[in-house]
Amino acid sequence: MTSLLRLYFIILLSLFAFAANSVLCRLALADGLIDPASFTMWRLLSGAATLALLCFFQFFKTKNTSIKMIWLEGSWLSALSLFIYAMGFSYAYVTLETGIGALILFGAVQLTLILFAVWAGQKLAVMEWFGLLVAFAGFAYLVFPTLSSPSLVGFILMTLAGIAWGLYTWRGKISSKPLFATTSNFIRTLPILVIALIVISVNSTYAINSGTFDGILYAVISGAVTSGIGYALWYAVLPHLSASLAAVLQLLVPVIATIGGVIFTNESVTLHLVMATLSVLGGVLFVILAKKRTPKNA
Repeated sequence: MTSLLRLYFIILLSLFAFAANSVLCRLALADGLIDPASFTMWRLLSGAATLALLCFFQFFKTKNTSIKMIWLEGSWLSALSLFIYAMGFSYAYVTLETGIGALILFGAVQLTLILFAVWAGQKLAVMEWFGLLVAFAGFAYLVFPTLSSPSLVGFILMTLAGIAWGLYTWRGKISSKPLFATTSNFIRTLPILVIALIVISVNSTYAINSGTFDGILYAVISGAVTSGIGYALWYAVLPHLSASLAAVLQLLVPVIATIGGVIFTNESVTLHLVMATLSVLGGVLFVILAKKRTPKNA
């Protein structure tokens, strides 16, 4: 019972971290406090530094950890997925409204994970499909009033970000040491980041500036806390979740982010928000109940 409660607690922390990432990114980019490339740079750098520090403490605590062991836990494919997600996420929100951007991102994540699950031979029960549909319908209903025709570039960037995050999540299911894997993946993004910054800097269309103090602060918090530590926690729980459950749980993130907006920016609580929240939570409940019944039937 204790281990189960601990699992639920870590899942909840991970989802709150994801939601905080969205809020921090909006705060930094909406007011032009920093450009997308610089936000991504500070986010990945601070995330890699924080995770490396945690591994350093782990090294002295256990005495059986080596740098080589940490490095081998990650992979270049996961690192590339992480980088594409982070960069695409930042640039997409320059041209997309928050609602349509979130719908594209998490819709792409969910579809990617479901396709991976089906490709791997996982058969979804009728109750799981129903839960997925209910949760996605609630999510669509949540953002529907803000929908408009998105820019083609923004749509493509956010779709790529969602697919990349779906792949990163799927890869996390095979990780036996989540902290080491996340650290290795963050560190591996740095050479990719250098190449990308060089390409962007020679393209006058996307200017890179130093950013304001507040913009850099938001990016560092996003990287060190809500990305670095948050993703390590998410990697820790992924082996205990099915791909379909991991997908539908992430649909809770925009709901949490919206509630965070109500709390921190004095937005009003509407019947529309309550109905959307209940729909998403109901869909998640259906998937969880279906997963509990599946092993018995099998």
